[in-house]
This record gives sequence, structure tokens and C-alpha cells, in this order.
Amino acid sequence: MTDLVTLGESMALFSARRTGPLRHARDFGLGVGGAESNVAIGVSRLGGRSAWIGRVGDDEFGELLRSTLAGEGVDVRGMRVDPDTPTGLMIKSRRTAEVVDVRYYRSASAGSRLCPADLDTSMIRSARVLHVTGITPALSASAAEAVRAAIAEARDAGVTVSMDVNYRRALWTPAEASAVLREIVPTVDVMFATEAEARLVVEGNDQLALARALADLGPRHVLVKRGSLGAMELSDGVVRHAEPHRVTEVDPVGAGDAFAAGWIAETLAGADPQERLATASAAGAFAVTADGDWESLPRRSDLGLLRPSGDAVSR
Repeated sequence: MTDLVTLGESMALFSARRTGPLRHARDFGLGVGGAESNVAIGVSRLGGRSAWIGRVGDDEFGELLRSTLAGEGVDVRGMRVDPDTPTGLMIKSRRTAEVVDVRYYRSASAGSRLCPADLDTSMIRSARVLHVTGITPALSASAAEAVRAAIAEARDAGVTVSMDVNYRRALWTPAEASAVLREIVPTVDVMFATEAEARLVVEGNDQLALARALADLGPRHVLVKRGSLGAMELSDGVVRHAEPHRVTEVDPVGAGDAFAAGWIAETLAGADPQERLATASAAGAFAVTADGDWESLPRRSDLGLLRPSGDAVSR
């Protein structure tokens, strides 16, 4: 049995090493990135068994994705290699020390051609959690159908369905996102969103009102992420809060994925509600402490490092 199955598009990631306008960049680091695969890696590092379903091109970037995910313990048997279209690209740069700019080159990519026929339904039906995001339905009509089909398989098999809104304005308008999200949210059990993302689906004056409005649509667990201000969870009518960790932010990309991975991993491990929220918060904090979308995601042995000890050197 797989603990977590997720699906979506992951891409080759080029990160400019020089701060300033991208046109002046000369050196780039090469890695991989993608919200769903970030979560799969995060759960794997925390001891869960995770799998990723998606399409890549028959190219070096596709092989980079396969080897990277497999190297992080993620099951990639659900990866499909598309011989006709390339793996998508993501370019990350810093316009200033505080402003990160991410550009996507994914139109007509292999990942955008994900469709229901690509799904390993036996893997989905035997999992404990299916995790999807609002990115995949925005990629194409066939990708949106793949998300719907995956959720239908999971629900039919009694598998918990988790969703992170992960709104990307480069992919669709708020109105387009709102229409699709309002259709999907009632079919999920766990919902992750920022306050702004929650407002794509419901109305509310504050995080608690938004969480309650989302819960009224169907999810048992609603997590409202507030970045450096922490997070709030509404589960089965009970409200809990996660205090933020004070860390030095190096790269903010991937924090939300890390938060989701921490929460899901602790839920799979049978942790109590406050512990799973605390681990989610810690994982999100770890994610921003180094460059890369997933590279600094914690293992269980790392979690205690954020507790004040008075000694910054481990010997």
C-alpha cells in the first residue's frame, strides 16, 4: 500500500545565481520543481511511502525528474514518458534580494497533456491519501479531467482526498479558477489555502470565517496558511493555531507544499492534531531556509533543530 499518491506536472528548474534582471543572468543552477512532487518528497522524507503520477518528455529533463524523485524515495511507476512533447521548464530569479520571480514555460508541455488514461487507478485506490492541487486543472482540459477522474477513483475506494489551491495567476483568471474550485472543493476531505486563495471559493472577513465557509462545503479539515504569521486549522469544528517559526528566509518558494507534506505525513503516522499542525509549521519553515523548491525539506531527525537550544552549532 502507498501512503500518498499525487499527480500533476513537475518541471526542470533553472535558478539564476545572480540577483537582478534575468536578462543579465549568466549562471544557472539546474534542478526540478513542482508542487505535487514537492509534497511527495516531503512525505517521503518524513517516513511515508509516496508516489507521483505525471508526464515528462522523452528528454534529459524528463530523466532528471525521474532520477531525482526516485532518489528521494518517491515511487515513479506512474510516470509516463511522452515521445512527442518536451518536459516543461521553470525559470527562477531574484529581481531584488527580497523579490523572487518565477516564470513557467509549460504551454504544450508533456505535463500539460496529462489525461485520465495516464492514471494508475490501482495505485490511487490502494493509497491512504490522494493529494491534488489547483495547478493541474489549470493546465489543460485533459489535465482537469485527470484530476476529476483521480478524485472519483479515490472517493469510490474510500481514500482520503487532499487538495491545496495553489493558485497560479499565470495559468488562469480568478473567475476561471473560482468556477473549477467550487466544483472540486465539495469532493475533498482536506483543504489547504491561503486567505486570498480561500476567497476564490467562499466569502469571509477573516481566516476563521473563511475556514468555516470552506468546511461548510464539505472538507472535514481546513488549513489556512498565513506564511510568517503561522497557520490555522479547523478540523471537525475544532480550531487550532500554529505559531510561526522565526527563521532566516532564503527562498520562499515551496513553503506551502512543505506545510502540506508535514500535515499529511503526521496524519498518516497517527499523530495527534496539535502535533501534526506543529510538524506542518516546522516543515514550512525549513523549506524557506535554503535555495530550491524542496531541497531543505526536513527529515524527522531535523524537526528538533528549530527548538531554541542556545547553540547554533551541532557537534
